[in-house]
Amino acid sequence: MTAGVLASIDPSVLAEGVNLMWVAVVCFLIFFMHAGFAMLEAGQVRAKNVANQLTKNLLTWGVGVLVYFLIGFGIEGVAGGGGFSPASALSDGGWVNSWLFGAVFAMTAATIVSGAVAGRAKLRAYVAYTVAISAVIYPVVAGITWGGGFLGGAGLGFTDFAGGMIVHGVGGIAGLTAAYMLGPRMDRYAEDGSTNVIPGHSMTFAVLGTLVLAFGWYGFNVGTTATVFSVTESGELALGGYSAVGRVSLTTTLGMGAGAVGAALGSMSLTKKVDTLYVANGVLAGLVAVTGTANAITWWGAIAVALICGLQLPLVFEFVSDKMKIDDVCAVFPVHGSAGVIGVLALPFIHVDGFSVDLLVSQVIGVVVITAWTVVATAVVFGAFKAVGQARVTPDHERDGLDVSEHGVETYPEFGKANVATDGGPSVVDTTDESPRADGGEEAGSEIKMVTAVVRPDKLGAIKQALAEINAPSLTVTNVSGRGSQPAKTGQWRGEEFTVDLHQKVKVDVVVADIPADEVADAIADAAKTGEPGDGKVFILPVEDALQVRTGATGPEAV
Repeated sequence: MTAGVLASIDPSVLAEGVNLMWVAVVCFLIFFMHAGFAMLEAGQVRAKNVANQLTKNLLTWGVGVLVYFLIGFGIEGVAGGGGFSPASALSDGGWVNSWLFGAVFAMTAATIVSGAVAGRAKLRAYVAYTVAISAVIYPVVAGITWGGGFLGGAGLGFTDFAGGMIVHGVGGIAGLTAAYMLGPRMDRYAEDGSTNVIPGHSMTFAVLGTLVLAFGWYGFNVGTTATVFSVTESGELALGGYSAVGRVSLTTTLGMGAGAVGAALGSMSLTKKVDTLYVANGVLAGLVAVTGTANAITWWGAIAVALICGLQLPLVFEFVSDKMKIDDVCAVFPVHGSAGVIGVLALPFIHVDGFSVDLLVSQVIGVVVITAWTVVATAVVFGAFKAVGQARVTPDHERDGLDVSEHGVETYPEFGKANVATDGGPSVVDTTDESPRADGGEEAGSEIKMVTAVVRPDKLGAIKQALAEINAPSLTVTNVSGRGSQPAKTGQWRGEEFTVDLHQKVKVDVVVADIPADEVADAIADAAKTGEPGDGKVFILPVEDALQVRTGATGPEAV
């Protein structure tokens, strides 16, 4: 029965159906990588710029995919040597295995750029560049390589399996060029030329975004084995590009592992510490390293080239940041640009068929041509906006943050507000009518004084209890930061150390009239003391007068 049903199925129909389903699924998986890009980039920018970065990621897809449908797909055909054939003229199947498959790759190249220009690019300039890269810049590169143009297999022989150079290299080089054209963020470099570290707001976001990207990368690389089945001349089913799925899966997995190890080793050599963000970026650099070659390299070659790309990550980032003075916020060039270049250039040395001079020559020429085109085209777009003063936000807007200035929103509305510190006290101090007066006294008429203490936040509970015990339970608490004798601490962000010398404290204000101010000061000091630098200080200040809002009473009676 089963054999009879199978015999009645047209092999070409079965092959087409399975191939279309496979391509559709991997396109959806590659689209999901945008969630990873959004998290990764949002985690590496300041809290005041998170909404702006997320908006750019959303508009990259929203604007870019429309432009690629209307213009970019046709330009890709022109660059490949054919005429302008719009995506709207394709059949149902063509919209999946031709247009959509190209669109998700194009949008990946486009969104990489946003990480390099974070924190200072005007939204209109970035959206305009998204139009340019989706309509012309990326389609030209794809056309002259994958589309049958002069660099591709039928011409020079440049080989890039899944876009190590065509997608990631283009995105990373474009990002570096755009960052150079815009200039660094305001606080990135000191007047003497030294580098100031600007940490991102969430390591958690950055690492989770990395893992989402790594998951989607299986669609990126393994999905490029786009034809599961083919039909032989005799009408039998055979494996198509899917015959290489095992090698592609292996080299992709080995690449991400070796990239992480390489970045960890590179970080250790520079800072004597394994930097978390470098390891995360190393996973991606290792993936980029094998993306262009995953179907045709040895297993040991995948490990070697990914390890090299992980090692170069901290070195190249430091060179770009400290020597070239280019503020590449999310390290898109060492992750996507230089790793993409190294990966495709390594192909002749780690190819399963052995070394080939001809292949090396074609790879070098391909890299040079793609790099030159990307740099020039990107510089023209951002240069034009820079010439009319529309490339970069104003210093005031940059200082306030792009979330408010560009979008009128705050990603974290309650973040950084003057909320009362959590004191962890054992119980709530009773301040009902049965309690002593706020100043702990019985009568009015004494001199008014304010006791102000700046202390460790974790000591607030003990201070509240001590004040209640001397009948002075009323207080005002404010979150503050400052420095005194407490030693500064050092932090690290992507391998670079920075100093934290403003420590989180709470300021406690107690106004008294009928009990000695020094008694209040002693109670606070005893409760706050740990014996270590940073315990804080207590000040006693005279208060000229006081006015109670509810009753209108003044002087000590108001206290």
